[in-house]
Amino acid sequence: QVQLAESGGGLVQAGGSLRLSCAASGRTFSTHAMGWFRQAPGKEREFVAALSWGISNTYYADSVKGRFTISRDNAKNTVNLQMNSLKPEDTAVYYCALADCPYYGCYRTTQNDYNYWGQGTQVTVSS
Repeated sequence: QVQLAESGGGLVQAGGSLRLSCAASGRTFSTHAMGWFRQAPGKEREFVAALSWGISNTYYADSVKGRFTISRDNAKNTVNLQMNSLKPEDTAVYYCALADCPYYGCYRTTQNDYNYWGQGTQVTVSS
């Protein structure tokens, strides 16, 4: 059974930074694609960032490109999301997710392609 647990959310002023972490149990990250999604109040959950299996290529939503960085720590079995230059519109519940990928280097940006989800962590950016 795979379990994902996010941490690192909180309240920050606009322009500040936060680092989210996602710890996994029951499965290692190194052989699966990982992603971060977010859901703001009254909105649908949307893609934020993805990390491919193996070669660790990264992919970002246009809204966060240049500000957010997704990375993997295989030794700790965690995936991180470094968020810089935060804006009020980044306020949302952030979820990490794991996807079973059929081949080395694959990645996923659609939430329906992800098999396991964390419970989410709240990020609030004040103006």
